[in-house]
Amino acid sequence: MLLAPLSRRDWLRSAAAGSLSLLGSALFAAPPKPSKARIAITLDLEMSAQYPKREQTEWNYEKGNLDEATKQYSVAAAKLAKEQGGVIHFFCVGRVLEHPSVDWLKQIAAEGHAIGNHTYDHVNVKATKPEETQFRFQRAPWLVEGLTAREIIDRNIRVTTKSLKARAGIEANGFRTPGGFHNGLTDKPDVQQMLLDQGFSWVSSKYPSHLYGKVGEVPTAEVLESIVKAQADAQPFVYPSGLVEVPMSPISDVGAFRSTRWSLDSYLKAIRLAVEWAIENRAVFDLLVHPSCLVVEDPEFKIIRLICDLVRAAGVRAEIVTLDRIAAGAASA
Repeated sequence: MLLAPLSRRDWLRSAAAGSLSLLGSALFAAPPKPSKARIAITLDLEMSAQYPKREQTEWNYEKGNLDEATKQYSVAAAKLAKEQGGVIHFFCVGRVLEHPSVDWLKQIAAEGHAIGNHTYDHVNVKATKPEETQFRFQRAPWLVEGLTAREIIDRNIRVTTKSLKARAGIEANGFRTPGGFHNGLTDKPDVQQMLLDQGFSWVSSKYPSHLYGKVGEVPTAEVLESIVKAQADAQPFVYPSGLVEVPMSPISDVGAFRSTRWSLDSYLKAIRLAVEWAIENRAVFDLLVHPSCLVVEDPEFKIIRLICDLVRAAGVRAEIVTLDRIAAGAASA
């Protein structure tokens, strides 16, 4: 017997229903649905290996040494989002605060955008050995001589909060881990407590697993469906420690463009489907992108324009917010 094809709306609902079991762990408190979808646009202020050229990997050692093109793209993105009635949540790698001028960052903050802590050197918060925390410390181990991995991580976070305030007059708005983890910080209650001890009430550390497809090929329907299904596992929750998790939503720009080498059109299609799922289900969508990548892959800001257009078209069913707003909603549920 032939089955009638699913409409776009039916397909989005089916994807949601098929993945709700991912949220069923008794360990976490999942908040009820809000009255409208909450869409976040987040930009991680760091350099990305293989950009602007594929063979360029030195950025792995200098993640916070932002080039002028990345800074200018960030400022332009902030301006565009504001003109479109939106807001962006940036996460800053602290080392950029050593640059001669941070006026560009102050300008972003003055326009009302949020700026969070992304560690000073882009360290791995789950590292258990000093040399595992960052490539920089493998090359220059004397910089962390005598410190444990935990001490390196703790200091990297603390110094970023202090330098944002001292150099730019910015209070760090939340914390995002360098790299995303499929299980967030569920296996690192010590890191959860470290963040709480430093005054953070929420973290963005979880990036759900999903299919990517073959490198260089157009994403298949199966890959796109996997990305949409993963949105249900990218919803905010509260850890037993009381720390709120606001996950990153697939698919990231680095995952699509650098790892899988998608076209911009393919990426826009995936983001459209994911945001439409969030709007249809009154859920959260947290775009994860990097100016150092998008300045090459999306110089005309089509991704940000798309999200603003989708939210505007949704009317009262959706809004663009910063992650602290999303975290507050999860904490009070």
